[in-house]
Amino acid sequence: MGSRLSCRPRPSRLESRLQAGLPAPLSYHHNLLRIHVSAIIFDYGNVLCSSPLAAEIDGMANILGMPLADFQQRYWRDRLSFDRASVDPASYWNTVAERELSPADIDRLQDIDSASWSHPDPVMPGWAQRVRAAGFRTGLLSNIPAPVRDYIVRCPWLPKFDHTTFSCDLRSTKPSPEIYRHSLAGVGVAPSDALLLDDRVENIRAAEAMGMHAILFTTPQALPEELERRFAIHVPLVVK
Repeated sequence: MGSRLSCRPRPSRLESRLQAGLPAPLSYHHNLLRIHVSAIIFDYGNVLCSSPLAAEIDGMANILGMPLADFQQRYWRDRLSFDRASVDPASYWNTVAERELSPADIDRLQDIDSASWSHPDPVMPGWAQRVRAAGFRTGLLSNIPAPVRDYIVRCPWLPKFDHTTFSCDLRSTKPSPEIYRHSLAGVGVAPSDALLLDDRVENIRAAEAMGMHAILFTTPQALPEELERRFAIHVPLVVK
């Protein structure tokens, strides 16, 4: 009688090494030590999109007849109030100008401002799309005023997300714990299962204080090394 073929699968290379008394390769231990997450949450400004162009900043400053340095300081001074919808566009721009502006000037300023946050990063939107296609839950978590939100959600390059959290809708801004909880609930994961990519230190620290994992985003070129070192996310980030 001939011998039966075994139904047991052929041992993997790792199993063969261990059965022979050889140590597991360093890559195996590295993979075990890396953090596994099920959701990646993206900031918008300076992560998915690029910074406003110099010409756009100059254009807003020129409408106000204001030196560039003064404009930039006043632009950010009360921006969080605008982001959380505590003030409307007219109130925000009048505060930046420190005078009453005409409705036409307010419209011109807001049109430039909204468009200035619509320039896609050359790498990150595509990577966000690929990690979602690979099975990760994805979220968008942004401090953003309502007019800018309304503009950027129509951009054809913006990828789909499982959940979006905009500060103007929630009337709460990062680094408030409430906005992180809203995002986590939306993507349906515990804090320890989520990775946040954000370009502001205070937002990273707040996320980590809640038990989330986080990376301070600087450039797409710097991100792959940090991902490889800390996380088991096997979706290549191809930097152009």
